[in-house]
This record gives sequence, C-alpha cells and structure tokens, in this order.
Amino acid sequence: MPEITATVEAGVCQFKTVVIANIDDEMNVTYRIKSECPEIRAMAKTLEAIPVFDVIAAPFTDNVVYKACSNLPHVSCPVPCTMIKVGEASAELALKKDVTIKFD
Repeated sequence: MPEITATVEAGVCQFKTVVIANIDDEMNVTYRIKSECPEIRAMAKTLEAIPVFDVIAAPFTDNVVYKACSNLPHVSCPVPCTMIKVGEASAELALKKDVTIKFD
C-alpha cells in the first residue's frame, strides 16, 4: 500500500504539520507527524499502530484519532481530520483529494 503524505497549514496559529501514513500487512495505520506545533508533536509521540477501520469507521466520540487529539488546545484544529483522511487514503479506501476551508 502506498505511503501517503498531506500538509496542513492550520490558519491563525501558522503552524505547519506534515502527516505521513503507512499501512502494514495487518491493515494497521502507522503515522509519522512532523509539526511546528508543540501540542501536535507531544500527541504524535503517543501514537502506535492503529487498525485502519478504527481510524475511519468509528463515530467522532469513539474515534481513536480524535481521542488521541483530545488534549489539543483548539477544537477546530484540522490535524485530526487530516490524520483520518491520510490513513483512509493510505489503505486505498479513499481517493486522494484536497480538502479546503476558505473564508469569504
């Protein structure tokens, strides 16, 4: 399965984060995260391989990625969503397609 990379430019905080996901033979997602944000870096140190269906199929309140990110200071941080999208694409369960939020 392919290694998938996505870059997040989070907005006002101006922290850039790169999320890289790999899928192993047992369909577990392993993340490598490079971030300018100290909170994201701390969270990334706690991550282990996660079954891909736990990443993409659980509701928000039960999702392992959102739970791992629950201590982030800003609930609107786009990094957790990016982690899910990248994990999904690395398992070839979704197409790579950019996501954009633009304010008018």
